[in-house]
Amino acid sequence: MIEIVEKRDTSTITNEMRIEFAAVSDNESFARMAAAAFITPLNPTLEELSDVKTAVSEAVTNAIIHGYENRNDMNDKVLMNCLLRGDVLEIEITDRGIGIENTQEAMEPLYTSRPELDRSGMGFAFMEAFMDNLEVHSETGSGTTVRMCKKIGISPWIDSEE
Repeated sequence: MIEIVEKRDTSTITNEMRIEFAAVSDNESFARMAAAAFITPLNPTLEELSDVKTAVSEAVTNAIIHGYENRNDMNDKVLMNCLLRGDVLEIEITDRGIGIENTQEAMEPLYTSRPELDRSGMGFAFMEAFMDNLEVHSETGSGTTVRMCKKIGISPWIDSEE
């Protein structure tokens, strides 16, 4: 398979992590903790850690429940890519599932495509509230990428000499 990837400016990237995992609900907590561990060098506040973990949880849950329709097929994968550009965290959660027909509608608070599962329809609203920026790119039949950014951390309380 040939994948065309957007060329990006890598000159400001200070760290990067990519994880691909099975689209099963058990991996949602793994993704949250991996993202939280990734930003620890930035000395995040507890509130910032909680915000990132909540946003990642919502994005991964959406990929599993909506993108792959909660099939628990071990061939369905979720990709989490985390970048640090100085003190700004960028997270992309990508699935290759069914995609979203109407992203504007899907991003409306209380909208859910799976009402039979008692979904609240607040996933995108939470991601938007807890992160500084949210972008959703989706193509029906090809999957969805959720890109979130957040400035993280305060100055370290101990100066490190390099």
